[in-house]
Amino acid sequence: MADSGTARRRRLGSTGIEVSPIGLGGLQFAGRGMSGAVYTTVGQDTVDAIVAAALAGGVDWFDTAEMYGRGQSERMLATALRHNDVAAGDARIATKWSPLGRTAASIERTIGTRLACLDGYPIDLYQIHSPQGALSPLSAQVAAMGRLLASGKVRSVGVSNFSARQMARADAVLRARGARLASNQVHVNLLHRDVERNGVLETARRLGVTLIAYAPLAGGLLTGRYHDDPGAARARSLARRLMGRVYGSGAVARSAPLIAEMRAIGGAYGASVSQVALAWLLAHYGDTLVAIPGASRPGQAAESAAAMDLRLTSVEVGRLDDLSRV
Repeated sequence: MADSGTARRRRLGSTGIEVSPIGLGGLQFAGRGMSGAVYTTVGQDTVDAIVAAALAGGVDWFDTAEMYGRGQSERMLATALRHNDVAAGDARIATKWSPLGRTAASIERTIGTRLACLDGYPIDLYQIHSPQGALSPLSAQVAAMGRLLASGKVRSVGVSNFSARQMARADAVLRARGARLASNQVHVNLLHRDVERNGVLETARRLGVTLIAYAPLAGGLLTGRYHDDPGAARARSLARRLMGRVYGSGAVARSAPLIAEMRAIGGAYGASVSQVALAWLLAHYGDTLVAIPGASRPGQAAESAAAMDLRLTSVEVGRLDDLSRV
């Protein structure tokens, strides 16, 4: 069997939009609210440098959300793109509508605010942030997204954290309007593989929907740094540990054999543990999946981008597959 690598472009669902297999998540750019309790606040100069490092490494798309600091992440991302001389349309931008306590009518009513926060950069992918919390049924929310698509205000429609059944229903609503669902953003990494058991992966492949993997490094656990210093995981904020969903209950000890194997594989290629973790995701799930690691420092963005050039053999992919089932 040939080595498992990754092409430099992957299509979002059945749209004509192509993106790099690794994008950049923008939660760290919010600096307040929910994300402020999870990550250290970063200033605009740092965001500019993070985006520059991602672009230099071949990353050409960025994921953000209304919920990330009430538009702060969107604004900081747009400013960073402008400071890096990226013209509108030269990078892909994905953002999300927050459903909490709102009706579907707010999707169309607030699209102008989303576009204003992005300061002239178009929305290539507009996502429903969660299947819970809205005051309107999912079908009404997806239909509103479809109207935005038909009007040309967004280029494609996606969802986040949708079950297999919800994802299929969203695609059916869009198909009735002559469109298709592009993506479902879900929690996927070597230590969190529920998509393989709950029907999400199977349904995504059947419908031609791209899965966007958030928390692909398990909140830092798949970098190996907590295995070098187990106390560092406990020192993280409660919100950060909950975000990773793998801390506690002996997760560091249980995953030690996996991390050791990833170190050995990475050592053979001159790659880091986190690069091996990302390369495994891209190889194991193939064109069905793209990943959006975040970054609080430029070096992290550069490191993640370089994972696109790491090719693991099928034997290495299989070995990590086995060890990750802890």
